[in-house]
Amino acid sequence: MKKLTSLLLAAGFAFATGASAQSNLLNVSYDVARDVYKDYNPLFQKHWKEKTGETVELRQSHGGSSKQARAVADGLEADVVTMNQATDVDFLAEKGLVAKDYPKKFPDNASPYTSTMVFIVRKGNPKAIKDWNDIAKPGTQLIIPHPKNTGNGRYSYLAAWGYALKQPGGNDKAAAEFVGAMLKNAPLFASGGRDATTTFMQRKIGDVLVTFESEAELIAKEFGRGEFEVVYPSLSILAEFPVAIVEKVVDKKGTRKQAQAYLEYLWSKEGQENAAANYLRPRDAEVLKKHAAQFPAIKTFTVDEVFGGWSKAAPAHFKDGGSFDQIYVQK
Repeated sequence: MKKLTSLLLAAGFAFATGASAQSNLLNVSYDVARDVYKDYNPLFQKHWKEKTGETVELRQSHGGSSKQARAVADGLEADVVTMNQATDVDFLAEKGLVAKDYPKKFPDNASPYTSTMVFIVRKGNPKAIKDWNDIAKPGTQLIIPHPKNTGNGRYSYLAAWGYALKQPGGNDKAAAEFVGAMLKNAPLFASGGRDATTTFMQRKIGDVLVTFESEAELIAKEFGRGEFEVVYPSLSILAEFPVAIVEKVVDKKGTRKQAQAYLEYLWSKEGQENAAANYLRPRDAEVLKKHAAQFPAIKTFTVDEVFGGWSKAAPAHFKDGGSFDQIYVQK
């Protein structure tokens, strides 16, 4: 009888606690997005709790974008992926983990915010770096993540290539020579965006760090504004950050509803304000206009416009035997 009473009490406790439903989501993301989602997650948790009464536990995993995608393919059970280049989400779509039409599942090509590549230089800009051609000059040390396997590095590489293409007489041969000269100035390749920042700011290696515009503010928060300056080149690349639901995982865990809402809320006013607060350019025109002072006008081009999309750019430049290998072996 005593045992039965204990079981009934346990069942009653389970029922009572079950009244406050709970689920958990894992967001697998790129290296420098830690603060973006660290700030975003409580906003969504509050919104979801008020809307449904359900508590959502949110976990984050960060690293080089391509490495993160491979980890998901190898079994890391992400409910959602929030990457910094389409190739990584395309890779997961090819593996059957993400819907092949994922860009159509959310607005703006499934990219809730954008950024661009800028230069971080030492205080006073001692090397007088103003544009991409200054980075390619002999004697200038460049810090970037590895272009073959990080989104940050790939965007930097393609930004420089596109800049060279758009110069008078620009063509692929001239662009290859230009980017090759630039890469010769890199004493090393960082493993990811945050590692590149640490190399430049803490280890004091390099004259210029090429990184996302949003990283500049994170550097300011961590190291102080007196340690560096931000230089906007005359032309750069528009960086998009695609998001997607990992279909097999949400179906297995029963978290599709929560995962869908988590990503959709990135486009809400609150989600867009969070993007702006983390120096990512909001898609919402009103929010972007409100924060126009922190986003200087800059001429940009897209991967689609110059390279025919990531499906063409990635194999041409970053697969084995692509332009990066051809250029870098000559270093």
